[in-house]
Amino acid sequence: MAQKISTPSLLLFIVLVGFPQISETIYTPSLPDIAAQLQASGNSIQLTLSIYFLGFAAGVFCWGRLSDVIGRRPSLLWGIAVYGIGSIGCYFSPSVEWLLISRFIQAFGASTGSVVTQTILRESIAGDKRHGVFAQISAALAFTPAIGPLIGGWIDQWLGFRAVFMTLVVMSLAIFAYTWRSLPETRAASATAKISTLAVVKRLLTDGRIWAFGILIGATNGILFSYYAEAPFIFIEFFQMSPGWFGFFGIFVALSSIIGAFASKRMLASFAAERIIMIGCLTSAVGALFLVGLALGGLQPTLVHMALMVIGIFVLLLGIGMAIPNCLSLALVKYGDVLGTAGAVFGLGYYLLVSLITSGMSYLHNGSLLTMPAYFLALTLMMAIVSKSLHVGR
Repeated sequence: MAQKISTPSLLLFIVLVGFPQISETIYTPSLPDIAAQLQASGNSIQLTLSIYFLGFAAGVFCWGRLSDVIGRRPSLLWGIAVYGIGSIGCYFSPSVEWLLISRFIQAFGASTGSVVTQTILRESIAGDKRHGVFAQISAALAFTPAIGPLIGGWIDQWLGFRAVFMTLVVMSLAIFAYTWRSLPETRAASATAKISTLAVVKRLLTDGRIWAFGILIGATNGILFSYYAEAPFIFIEFFQMSPGWFGFFGIFVALSSIIGAFASKRMLASFAAERIIMIGCLTSAVGALFLVGLALGGLQPTLVHMALMVIGIFVLLLGIGMAIPNCLSLALVKYGDVLGTAGAVFGLGYYLLVSLITSGMSYLHNGSLLTMPAYFLALTLMMAIVSKSLHVGR
């Protein structure tokens, strides 16, 4: 008789998957301030976002693999503890170099919230219900990147950027306590810890659908966080927003991802998940093309031009909100026997891609309003091609 697996609450899922995203974006309104205080260039400060995903990729592999060995609950608790240590390091960083090291440690720990939580979700919820739960979580999580700048913008404006990192220290303690009290162990007692990582890697590397899902998940997240890296310099410096108002503005932008996720859930009744992914990628490409047109037309620091740019960003992120939950839900359906390790290897791959894409945004940052839209257009066109091949190969 199969062992019944406990299902954690939806709220716990959201908290555990959401706190890494809040940690990624909470200090983005402070980027110009941090650059000034630490006497660093905008390019080097933007690297604190891309190195976050480098640490995230390493952590995803570590915690995902470890979750098959010691269990899901211990892996989450240890990861949250490491995340707290990294947050303390960010608070005390005297230079951009120390900040980069601390961000790597912070991300290494935070990654447990992504990979282990997704493993728990995949093994405790099955079939179409899992697609729906991923859509619900994605809709809620669309707010977490927006909540970060909202909180961080006002904290930075009133207390300075170091207080933003202290907020993350306090948050790590609260999440650790909540997880300790509420998270059951979901790994089946009969599951073996003797899983060959090399064998899992070979399975993944020879799976064309895994490659497609990895590219799509990496590219959509890369676009999302490249936006949060570049947007402060556009809206705070060019459009002259205050850090606090920039944070508030992020909630409106996040509505696009929320609407996209809910639209994806509704569309599941009529369309295959693969087709919804393709529709989402094409929608994002339209939004990116609109932004390129605006930039080529000559943006001015006026309310009208800012509103037009917001419309383009809204359409871009609407498509991402439609694509992400279905990619996450479908990616590892054939790897139920090695979910922790498969999730670790798969996550390592796509978070390396996220780091590469956000590093590309940092490298290309030059003050031009055309750079971000052109970069996003190239990425979304590539996504559309990949998503079409995924649908055809179904």
